[in-house]
Amino acid sequence: MRAPCTGLLLAGLLAGCAAPPDRGATIAQLTRQADAWDRAIVAKDRAGIAANMCDDFRQIGPGGEVEDRESFIRDLLAPELQIDPYTVEDFEVRLYGDTALLSGTTRMTGRYADKPFASHYRYIDVYVRSDGRWKVCSVQTTRIAK
Repeated sequence: MRAPCTGLLLAGLLAGCAAPPDRGATIAQLTRQADAWDRAIVAKDRAGIAANMCDDFRQIGPGGEVEDRESFIRDLLAPELQIDPYTVEDFEVRLYGDTALLSGTTRMTGRYADKPFASHYRYIDVYVRSDGRWKVCSVQTTRIAK
């Protein structure tokens, strides 16, 4: 004879099963967040830049150099640097549980010490979800040859 299934047992089992986040909504959220971060970088908005970053953030640059969170922010805020608004091409978000890989290409222009610069690069940003919030923990950029 089977034991009767009670509503209490079923409620207890279901309480431990949180619904998985909607994939489309997560991708849309990460896309908006990455776009807002790009705008904060162009605007030199320290708070906006920092709010999107993990405390142990690292960037690996096109020459293999490594920047930490503070040096990354400091370099972006340097008074000699002005970055023009830019767009991301070939943007893609790939989700792996609480990790997301955001990648694309960018043609960036601007001025450094009043001298114009232009760069074309491919990047990948690694975002991690912790305590319900997504933050970028690692960035790697690679120059695209002319």
